[in-house]
Amino acid sequence: MKSEEDLKNVVKERYAKIAEQGKVENASSCCGATTPANKVYNIMMDDYTGTDGYVSDADLGLGCGLPTQFAHIAKGDTVIDLGSGAGNDCFVARHETGIEGKVIGIDFTPIMIEKARANAEKMGYNNVEFREGDIDNMPVSDNVADVIVSNCVLNLVPNKEKVIKEIYRVLKPGGHFSISDIVLVGDLPDTLRSDAEMYAGCVAGAIQKSDYLQHIEDTGFTKIALQKEKPIVIPDDILSKYLSAEEVSAFNKGGTGIFSITVYAEKPGGEKKAQEQITVKQEQESCCEPGCCS
Repeated sequence: MKSEEDLKNVVKERYAKIAEQGKVENASSCCGATTPANKVYNIMMDDYTGTDGYVSDADLGLGCGLPTQFAHIAKGDTVIDLGSGAGNDCFVARHETGIEGKVIGIDFTPIMIEKARANAEKMGYNNVEFREGDIDNMPVSDNVADVIVSNCVLNLVPNKEKVIKEIYRVLKPGGHFSISDIVLVGDLPDTLRSDAEMYAGCVAGAIQKSDYLQHIEDTGFTKIALQKEKPIVIPDDILSKYLSAEEVSAFNKGGTGIFSITVYAEKPGGEKKAQEQITVKQEQESCCEPGCCS
């Protein structure tokens, strides 16, 4: 596998090309004879089109979940989106924060930043800004965010522990995150794990689910919970680019799981904020007092 800097450059180059293509071309190329990374994204992505705040020009089809759906964003919150791309999750988050809140998108691909800023200006969103930078060294001060979201991005960063520590630093006490990402149960074949395109496609950079959750706990986060989990199946036509027919069969029968998960966790402190979060969760739960359902 390449060095950390080499991997970052691979991802940056790949995402610059995706930004230049746009969603329609990305979607069509996912089904055609193009790079494996595109087609893997097509398999992973969730549908945003019915989500409040959705902006079609900002949707490049790159996510593996809907973290904003689970993020308990409140009016007036400051929200940070890690790996903000063309701004899709930021605009959905803005719908939740309202004009009283603030949304900051961070991305290390210059063309993505340009595209996101153009989308925000076109929509007249003055409380959404985009900053160029690495998410493992965020251009943000300590204790700024009420909520952090991210959609299929941490797996693209070689040093995931560093990113999680940065999330902890940037969140306010009592703040929380909701992050969608790709994780593994079992080991990938070496030919998949060492391939740059599969890294950019969010597979080769994924780590074990247990390690991912342990990093979050070790950093000091509490109330860690899986909000959603779904299996990702890599089609045989992609696997066959890296594995023989026998190896494809063995991989499919070997019990290695690739999953999209959405993880929630809180930074301790901020009792008032924590109580607000508990109240929101309680309101969303289906509960029934004795006698009310009789």
